[in-house]
Amino acid sequence: MSVDLVVLGNLLVDDVVLPDGRTRMAEPGGAALYAALGARLWGVRVGIVSVRGDEYPADALDLMARRGVALDGVRSLGRPGLRTWLLYEGARRHLVHRLEGPTHAEVSPSPDSVPPGWREARAFHLCPMPIEVQAALVEALPGRFLSLDPYLLLRPDTLESFRGILPRVDALFLSEDEMELPGVEDLRALAGGRLATIVFKRGARGGTLFTGLRALSWEPRAAEVVDSTGAGDAFAAGVLAGWLRGEPHERALQRGIVGASFAIEDWGPAGIFRATPDAAEARLRAWFE
Repeated sequence: MSVDLVVLGNLLVDDVVLPDGRTRMAEPGGAALYAALGARLWGVRVGIVSVRGDEYPADALDLMARRGVALDGVRSLGRPGLRTWLLYEGARRHLVHRLEGPTHAEVSPSPDSVPPGWREARAFHLCPMPIEVQAALVEALPGRFLSLDPYLLLRPDTLESFRGILPRVDALFLSEDEMELPGVEDLRALAGGRLATIVFKRGARGGTLFTGLRALSWEPRAAEVVDSTGAGDAFAAGVLAGWLRGEPHERALQRGIVGASFAIEDWGPAGIFRATPDAAEARLRAWFE
């Protein structure tokens, strides 16, 4: 199966702890799941490249396949995978890996994990993974459209690590809880090389897209807010879908807003699993036309 967008990232089992003390244990998760389903809402042919642990819920994989997500690039780790605590504190989120599991790198895809038929895809999205893993993937995909969502926090002491990778990608999706550069409000200072578009996601406060001399801000919308896990990944996928459709940034951002709204209206991936392309288009029209 040929694909338009290749999502490279993790398929993890999440234990979610919300600020009010509510918990949801053993949720199928991982940024790759939300990004792939978010792209499918807009008719994008999408495939996942990842490593799954033996305990990853089979019904989640089946649902993704039924939604049209290609799983040819998903391989089995052959043992239990990485399980994470997602601890929410207001606008910030802490991700804590459980003890005695594989390393983050072990459950992340390597360059040779990409199926040969997918190497000519129109775009590749690198979900949060160790920066060494992301750097290897960038090196292996020269000349392709690349978007990056970092795992390593962007701080003064990590800037040098980012200097080797940012100029070689085309778009950066940066969340507020990944950004710790004091005094930096205009992220266009990070642009250079191929990097021309930076999307700064601020959760319930919306965000800003920086490109060239433009700064486009957006406000979030939601039918209901239950669990914000995966919202940023579904948002990024919607923006990418808009770009792949040749749409202007304003329309692409609207697709991202709608995709995120489905992700947050139920626990874990239930909301975005339940969403359909028809429902997404209807919400897009109702909210923005």
